[in-house]
Amino acid sequence: MSTLSERILGAPAGAYVDRDVDIAFAHDGTGVLTLEALREMGVERLPRPGRLRLIFDHIVPANTGTTATLQAELRAFARVSGIPLSDAGCGICHQVMSEGLVRPGMIVVGADSHTCTAGAFGAFATGVGATDMAAIWASGGTWFRVPETIAINLSGNLSGAAEPKDVALTYVARLGMEGATYRALEFAGEGVRGISMDGRLTLCNMAVETGAKAGIFYADDLTLSYLADYGVKASPQVPEECRYERTLDIDLDDIVPLVAVPHRVDTVREAEEIAGTRLDQVFVGTCTNGRYEDLERFARIVRGKKVAVRTLVFPASRAVLSRAIKTGILADIVDAGCVVGPPGCGPCLGAHAGVLGEGEVCLSTANRNFKNRMGVGGEIYLSSVATAAVSALAGEIAVPEVA
Repeated sequence: MSTLSERILGAPAGAYVDRDVDIAFAHDGTGVLTLEALREMGVERLPRPGRLRLIFDHIVPANTGTTATLQAELRAFARVSGIPLSDAGCGICHQVMSEGLVRPGMIVVGADSHTCTAGAFGAFATGVGATDMAAIWASGGTWFRVPETIAINLSGNLSGAAEPKDVALTYVARLGMEGATYRALEFAGEGVRGISMDGRLTLCNMAVETGAKAGIFYADDLTLSYLADYGVKASPQVPEECRYERTLDIDLDDIVPLVAVPHRVDTVREAEEIAGTRLDQVFVGTCTNGRYEDLERFARIVRGKKVAVRTLVFPASRAVLSRAIKTGILADIVDAGCVVGPPGCGPCLGAHAGVLGEGEVCLSTANRNFKNRMGVGGEIYLSSVATAAVSALAGEIAVPEVA
């Protein structure tokens, strides 16, 4: 009997295996380095370009002439080599992957640490470096050491104003930033049924913040229904008795709105404890909380009101943006005084589009609050979308009251 990661990789924990990769992608940042490594290797032809993806999301549209030139070079490489390209405006790589590309049982690698997001579909998905990605593009496969698995056993149901992001901050705080290094986090228990697909993507997204190799859910009826909307047919994955390295129990009924305070994601306090902290900026978006469900929740809270602080909203993909336009929630967000950016990572990595000034404070729905990440001298607090919304209206960290 095996964990889901062992079943997908076909070997017990601790074994070393060589496996073909179903999807291997890089973005505009790591794609440049991957291309450079391919040239150093002398690779002239890619064997399986249809399994590869280049996705422009980190610095889009380009912020400088140098960036634009590098991106133009990548476009030309994609055209010549036959790699499908998602250009500026298509969205964040992890969201693009979740819109009908990843299926249960797949092995997915990305040249980005948050590739673990795709584990929400029952895939083994993990991040690699750009040089590793070049070798994968050249060969079609790679090696893995099958990870031990930590079970995140969810029971009960979220209530009040708590969201999946608060659950993610809970397990990151309890495991610590190095508490699951090279492990897989397997989300299990009857509480899983109450977590939406967008919520599962959020939970898997933050697995890497504990050092984990992957975060993974079993594909169930909800997964299949979600994929069917993209025309994808898939089969459920049935859990079986297996050996976990350890189990972390989380009762969802106990979860309350939380905030990770500067400068570690595993340093978490209840939002109520730090309510009143002054803010210069609120940022809603990223591969953690930039999906339609997030924007809809944000719009519901700010509708008919005005934000009291600079508030940036970046949809995670063109599909998310398009749906937000069609349903009218984008108008609610704009009317509330928010700045809406193009689909992409936005200011999350501190490269453009909303970096912080010296001493400025930001409440963000992203996944990292390392020192200077969004601008030298800035401070980053991490929260759920609901906490971000009420805080944007207050101009300071505030506590959401209802879901």
